[in-house]
Formats: sequence, C-alpha cells, structure tokens
Amino acid sequence: MHSLSSWNTDPVRAFKAFISSTAFAETGRRQRADGTLRVLSAESAKIYVFMFQNLASWLLEQGLTFSTVTQADLLRFIERTVKGKRVLNSKIAYRYLRLLERCYEHLGVTPNPAQQAILGVDRAHIARDEAGRSLSEEQLARFFAALPADSPRKRRNTPFDGWKRRRDRAMQVVIALAGLRVSEAVGLLIPELGRQAGIDGSLVLTITPDEKHDTSHEHTVTLPREGVDELLPWLEEREAMAIPGQFVFPANLTGARLTRKTVYVQMRATFERAGMDLSRSGGRTLRNTFAKRQLDNGAQPDELKDVLGLALERSAADYKLTRVTPDPGE
Repeated sequence: MHSLSSWNTDPVRAFKAFISSTAFAETGRRQRADGTLRVLSAESAKIYVFMFQNLASWLLEQGLTFSTVTQADLLRFIERTVKGKRVLNSKIAYRYLRLLERCYEHLGVTPNPAQQAILGVDRAHIARDEAGRSLSEEQLARFFAALPADSPRKRRNTPFDGWKRRRDRAMQVVIALAGLRVSEAVGLLIPELGRQAGIDGSLVLTITPDEKHDTSHEHTVTLPREGVDELLPWLEEREAMAIPGQFVFPANLTGARLTRKTVYVQMRATFERAGMDLSRSGGRTLRNTFAKRQLDNGAQPDELKDVLGLALERSAADYKLTRVTPDPGE
C-alpha cells in the first residue's frame, strides 16, 4: 500500500505526481494496439488536475483529508447544489468518481470509497445525459445554413484571406456528418482520409488514436457526399497555401494543432447564428445527431459502436435505449 500521508498534506501535488506516472496508466488498464500502456495526454492531464483541485478545495472546506473521505462524503461532493441547481451534471459527477476510484486503487485503500459511491449512482440517468440531445433534420439544416462563410461585402486582398472561416466550415460539417468527437476532428490527419469512391461520392475516414484524445479508438466511418463537397475544396486550399504538417484542420500557417476550445467557440457561434438553444450546443449534440441518423437508417448497436469508435457495444446501446431526441423547446 502506498503512503497516504502525502495525499493528506498536499493532495494536489500527490495527484500530479500520480497522473504523470505509469501507475496511473496501469489503473486505466488500457493499451495501444502494440500492447504498450496508453499514457495520459498533456491536455487530459490538465483537465484531471483541474477536477482534482476542485475536490481538494472542497475537502479543505469540509475539514476532511483524502484518507478520511467516505462514500457518503463523495456523494455529497458530486450532489452539491447552488441556488437549487446541481453543480455537476451526472456525466461529470461520474467521471469524478471514476478518477477517484483510480486514485484509491493506486493507494490500496479497501474498501474503495469512490467505487462504493459509483454503485449508488443512477447509471441510466448518466446515459440520458450523454445521449439525450440531438437535432432534428430541420434543425440540422439550420445549423448548416449558419456555418461560417465569407462576407459578401468583404474583398480579399489575397486569394486566401478568410481561410480560417473556410477551415471551420469544413470541420463542423465533417464533425456533424461523420459523428466525430471534437478531439478526433482537431487531430484528424491527412493520411486518415481515404479516396473518394463509389457512385455516391462518399469518402471513408480511418480514425486512429494518433494526435487524438486518449479515449479515441481506431475505427472507420463514411463521410457522405455532402460532407465531401465541403471537405475537398478546403483540402485544395490547404494545399495551395502550402501549410506544413499532417493536420487536416491546422490552427495556423505553421500547421500547428487546433485547440478544442477554439472549435467549441466557433461551433457555439454557429448555433447562435442558427438561433438555437446554446445551453448544450457543441460537438456532443452533433455526434448525437449523427447517431440518431444512423439508428433511423436501421443501424444496430454493434454497427453503431463501430462507426462511433466506441469501446463497448453497451455504450452504443445507450443511444438506442434513449433514442436521442431533439430539444423539446425547439
């Protein structure tokens, strides 16, 4: 058993040391195709540290230490409310518990309070949170109509002025029509694009974990013709600008990787121009919409699992059980 003393005296520092070690990867039990452990990405590490700092602050307020926290304490933490509203939605609350479960497992704490708390969480509610929001066909058409575009009154001083708007336009279309996570879109690589094939003009994308979030699984998905018609002109423009690197949607002329925050901001702006509710606008809503369209076309959970790049069939079954629906307020 690892010593709990450092986790009690300086929990954030102890946590940072833990997630940067191979021990954290071992608790995740996730491996790459070559059998090596999947190490946490720097971006994910920042998110986890932010989450843990919230917990550490709450522990200090409650007069608790990491070793004295109980199952009941953790449930109080995730169920906190402000003005009658829960601070954490069920999905994020569950992620907190899973993260803490790994910490206590690493420390050899038995019984594991986070594991016990997980047993008391309503998993069905989490599934509804995860897969409960999608766009109707009319709403999706409104979203596409509101995509970034060149201003008709703006003259270009060079042929490539405004290229980022055209990049963002193509990327949002690909996210919506191929069901990609935002992390998969910003990490999409040129070698992952197949050749346009078939009389329908579709394009097969092979999504690999390279440059993606550490939860991405290798999978293939077909981008339909309407998506290809947006993607190919952007690729031609990207080539004409001679942007180096392999990112399909680079951040700048040096070919750097886009941040997910940038994509969320641009996507939110599209939802706003479309006049739609912004409370949960983003990549998850577009991914749910893609899943709903697949289900409406007769896809089964195992098929949906494959095109979404999910690890388990039961994850895809969550979509089928909840039958993702449009926002009733629209």
